[in-house]
Amino acid sequence: MHSHITKLYQLAAKPSRRIIGLMSGTSLDGLDIALCHIHGSGQQSSVKVEQFITVPYSDEFRSRVQAVFAKRQVDLQQLTLLHPWIAEQHAKMINQALHDWQVPASEVDLIASHGQTVYHCPKRQHQDPAWGNATLQLGDGDHLAVHTGIITVSDFRQKHIAAGGEGAPLAAYGDYLLFGSATEHRILLNIGGIANLTYLPAGESLSGVFSTDIGPGNTLMDAYVRQHFPGLQYDADARLAKTGTVQQKLLAALLAAEFFQLSLPKTTGPEVFNLAYLARAQQQSGCQDLPAVDVLATLNAFSAQAIIKLVQQLLQPERPTVLYASGGGIHNPLLMQQLKQGLPQLSLTTTAELAILPDAKEAVLFALLANECVAGTTTTFNHLSTGMPAVTMGKISFAD
Repeated sequence: MHSHITKLYQLAAKPSRRIIGLMSGTSLDGLDIALCHIHGSGQQSSVKVEQFITVPYSDEFRSRVQAVFAKRQVDLQQLTLLHPWIAEQHAKMINQALHDWQVPASEVDLIASHGQTVYHCPKRQHQDPAWGNATLQLGDGDHLAVHTGIITVSDFRQKHIAAGGEGAPLAAYGDYLLFGSATEHRILLNIGGIANLTYLPAGESLSGVFSTDIGPGNTLMDAYVRQHFPGLQYDADARLAKTGTVQQKLLAALLAAEFFQLSLPKTTGPEVFNLAYLARAQQQSGCQDLPAVDVLATLNAFSAQAIIKLVQQLLQPERPTVLYASGGGIHNPLLMQQLKQGLPQLSLTTTAELAILPDAKEAVLFALLANECVAGTTTTFNHLSTGMPAVTMGKISFAD
């Protein structure tokens, strides 16, 4: 037997594993690195986050990714070169974090790398009958493994698509393992570049679990700030949006997208919700000459209203539900205030109440998926709902 397979067999047989979960979202703010101690697998999984850091991206990193990000036509050479380069940059960040934490790489069992999404293209978006669902994440797993010396599990979304899914959102798989409750109905809301949620009904039967994208979280606001406020990457603490006035005509135009009429579950990305989308909505509503702070206030309301409308579809009077939020959007006080006002019947808190740092949650969930890839069983996800293929996800890259 090859020594790699022997090592993997031994790793799978361990009662617990130390796994580094990585997440790099569409907001392009930085790399989330979560060092997790995961005991068991499947619904017997338990997680302790030993260390967590978000390493901010440099202007160079952002500009290189933005040159190909969510664009239909790109420089193919640049796209090809980015695939190993992103992995090398992520490896440097991991190595520095381990050094700072005084954790030798030899004491880490796995890296779980989501990679950097540069294009997401489900069939419902492209509507070309000749093609199926597709998505593309950059940051090669082999390069990560070699440059860190740690076995790496990566490219999770391709198996999901191969098995009939849309490649997103994958959060439900980790949410299902980690946050299900026998007594409490839960919604796990993640507000990243794109907002998504997982619905977890209480009880032993989990056939009602599902996950769906909602619409824009931070992506449109961040893109607009970069365009109109040079030197800023995002609207910290909603300081700009708070000085503006929500323009109802523009808000209505933004909420009129066909995407919001699609059945659940569904996926989307900055390929749909981008500055061109905003420009069309401004033209349709006659709001081309608004002050920038008014547009930003309206974009904030747009993200809030999209979330509120979808969550309201899931609520039932006889089924009290708690919403646990995570992601960068929880640091936007104006957005969170609007959610609380728009969902008064709902208890709204963060995943900190469930012992998982809200900023670390997505990185932790990919660590869980890597754990399932190595130590789980083929039946782990058999009881999930339609649209969530019961598959093990991730490709394994050895370090030598």
